[in-house]
Amino acid sequence: MKGLFLEDLSVGQSAELTRTVDAKGIEMFAEVTGDNNPVHLDEAYAATTPFKTRIAHGMLSAGYISAVIGTKLPGPGAIYVGQSLKFKRPVKIGDVVTAKATITAIDTEKARVTLETVCTVDDKAVVEGEATIMVPRRPA
Repeated sequence: MKGLFLEDLSVGQSAELTRTVDAKGIEMFAEVTGDNNPVHLDEAYAATTPFKTRIAHGMLSAGYISAVIGTKLPGPGAIYVGQSLKFKRPVKIGDVVTAKATITAIDTEKARVTLETVCTVDDKAVVEGEATIMVPRRPA
């Protein structure tokens, strides 16, 4: 896999990926992170919450943003410097999440880009944010 260099990027460029959330993915995320909140793992408990069913970890959706940045735009070689996130709606088992990153600014002096990041389900934002990424320059 090869990523894009700073010189390959322009404001407005975007990339996305789509994933379907399933129980196994939520359970694997809980195992890896140690976040065993029952709202994610226990249907009986989740039924007593305002969501009425299990929901995915918000950071699972944020991970989809990371996947867009790390594999597509700018791709391999990109390094996260920062990410803001606002969780707008719950993501449930069976939801199809589309994560999209769009370049909004390029700092050529610091070799960094700013991206608007969003995850949607049925064209409704579930996560919104902004990422700052360090991008490799093209070798001389």
